[in-house]
Amino acid sequence: MAKAYTPGLTVSERTTHQVQRILPVAGKVLVEKGDTTKAQEVIAKAELPGDVYPVNLSHALSIPPSDVGECLLISTGAEIRAGDLIAQSKGIFGFFKTDYIAKTSGTLEAISEITGQIIIRGAPQPVEILSYLSGKVVEIIPNEGATIESEVAFIQGIFGIGGEAYGKIHVAVKKPGDALTPEMLTADMEGKIIIGGARMSYETIQKAIDIKAAAIISGGIDDQDMKELLGYDLGVAITGTEKIGTTVIITEGFGDIAMADKTFAMFSKFQNAEASVSGATHIRAGVMRPEILIPLNPDQSKEHSSSIHAGLLEIGRPVRMIRDPYFGKLGKVTDLPTEPQLLASGSKARVLEVEIKNGNRIIVPRANIELIEA
Repeated sequence: MAKAYTPGLTVSERTTHQVQRILPVAGKVLVEKGDTTKAQEVIAKAELPGDVYPVNLSHALSIPPSDVGECLLISTGAEIRAGDLIAQSKGIFGFFKTDYIAKTSGTLEAISEITGQIIIRGAPQPVEILSYLSGKVVEIIPNEGATIESEVAFIQGIFGIGGEAYGKIHVAVKKPGDALTPEMLTADMEGKIIIGGARMSYETIQKAIDIKAAAIISGGIDDQDMKELLGYDLGVAITGTEKIGTTVIITEGFGDIAMADKTFAMFSKFQNAEASVSGATHIRAGVMRPEILIPLNPDQSKEHSSSIHAGLLEIGRPVRMIRDPYFGKLGKVTDLPTEPQLLASGSKARVLEVEIKNGNRIIVPRANIELIEA
């Protein structure tokens, strides 16, 4: 029987996981190597330069650019509050003076007697980086951040939207094939990571937003519900910056698809456990998957469970398409040709034949699929 190997989603009950947390600009790292951190602990902070507000003072006071410096009532570096009088023209014989009242707060950064402009720099914007993962600091990147390591239960989804979120795992359905409906979500799930089974609808996600759930996770979602939720077609699948009120992750694909049995069992095992999640997804270069990280207690079993979704690719194995035009569809391998074949694009690649749910058989590049649970 033909066989091959291909990567897939990781679902592991225990693995050592690291996250690197880096500031966007140089700043101050607040932890040291060897420290233990909590997921929502600030481990580094910095200040982004404030916005720049140019003011044409020459025009505002009806004076020559060369007179701007003499008309200013403050000097470079001075703090300004909105409503302050910061400049005044000399007028005529001391009369008919024109005032300039600051419209924004900040600092006077520069004065130009050539253009007649002054530059006001707004207040710096504080930036804080959270640990994201509860664990141990194993590396410090000076002035930038740190690497955190922990023993975790680790689950990757196929697709998600929204950024990082934190909360306790709450399994809201009894079986992995149960659809997650709005009626299942209640006010006491505020701040929880809600786990469903099969498809979740737009109405269900909206209910999760209304009750302020930290995240909502299920097996599948209809692409039209996703479009209604976002208000637009995703197109290129690069997500993670959406601000919809809760993080949304699907573990299996688009459509009415049940969560994999072992994945559901794992969530059930960790009911009420604290977890960190991220919906960020990059399908193309630099692939990134949405993830759920559940830090393990030292007294929990130290047995490592191998990844459910990675490894041997052979005829009969269930797979999922991860690129267009069949993104999210499920099927099983029916043939593994050994020789590269010519694709519609004109390039050659190793392919496989997949029988999808409706019984049709399609040819797809091996790079366009990943293994799923049998």
